[in-house]
Amino acid sequence: MKKTLLAGVAMAAALTLSSMAQAQIKIGVAGPITGPNAAFGKQLTDGTEQAVADINAAGGVLGQKFAPVAKGDDVSDPKQGVSVANKFVGDGIKFVVGHFNSGVVMPASEVYAENGILMISPSATNPKVTERGLWNVFRTCGRDDQQGAVAADYIVKNLKDKKVAVIHDKTTYGQGLADETKKAMNAKGVREVIYEGVNTGEKDFSALITKMKNAGVEVVYWGGLHTEGGLIVRQMRDQGVKAVLMSGDGITSDEFATIGGPGVEGTLMTFPPDPRNRPEAAKAVAAFKAKGINPEAYTLYSYAAVEVMAQAAEAAKSLDPKKVAEQIKSGQKFKTVIGELSFDKKGDITRPDYVMYTWKKGADGKVTYVQNP
Repeated sequence: MKKTLLAGVAMAAALTLSSMAQAQIKIGVAGPITGPNAAFGKQLTDGTEQAVADINAAGGVLGQKFAPVAKGDDVSDPKQGVSVANKFVGDGIKFVVGHFNSGVVMPASEVYAENGILMISPSATNPKVTERGLWNVFRTCGRDDQQGAVAADYIVKNLKDKKVAVIHDKTTYGQGLADETKKAMNAKGVREVIYEGVNTGEKDFSALITKMKNAGVEVVYWGGLHTEGGLIVRQMRDQGVKAVLMSGDGITSDEFATIGGPGVEGTLMTFPPDPRNRPEAAKAVAAFKAKGINPEAYTLYSYAAVEVMAQAAEAAKSLDPKKVAEQIKSGQKFKTVIGELSFDKKGDITRPDYVMYTWKKGADGKVTYVQNP
């Protein structure tokens, strides 16, 4: 009887230890893993997976390891984003890195908020993302009202006597960024000669470029992604339009140069200071490069999102997403690969985060983006 009791206690203890050892933190990454914006989905996935691997190797969070990262492909489509969010709910995901597009983040984040899931987007810059007052929404990037102000300042200081066209892709992100730039530019006395929207997926911009040519456009501000942006600049050059293209963080992929061709050289772009050059990122950058990955654009911003989640959970001594969210908003300073971050009560980072880049040809003949001195 005594032996049976002891055996039962031992078995119960073993089962308890086993379940503790097997307990895992469920995390997902969501973005355009396929489709025309898959380059950005890869950045989000690469960054999240590397951060999870590194944190697990260092012992995990509160004695638990992250489960293998669940991937949700929203193809940059808001409806598909909601489907991904609902699947994550069903799968018991508690933390999400993503989504990429502002127009996808907003409906998906409402699903997450209702179901107790915390999300950090590394890339969604529309101000409305955090202005809605949801408890669970954060971003490691800046906002379009900040980005637009930097672009407008550059235009006013360096290009104010040029004829400017403002073109956008009618999306939450693209039109939002174009409108913020236009508003800031107009407030400083520079008026555009053309303001027009195009459709995502459009391939032929000849009518728009003819309109630019007739208006004598010398600067084109593009609110949109690298896919249409690359085609616009290629077709501008093909039709003899030498206007400088300026855009935002939506073109931060080397695919922009692949699509746009040699004519992208000289393109201006706003983006945060290149995190690959930060000393805090050296170890992670080396790990990426060992795998043949160039951690450009939002790769390290995704990595940082996982770091924030992990550090906030440790500080809160809880893996409850609501307690982790409260901790993120507490003013805690997080040590990340993109530098020290803290967040305001809306879920925005508190530091200004945009500078100007120029697309230039390197010694290897490849055209890519280089931060201006």
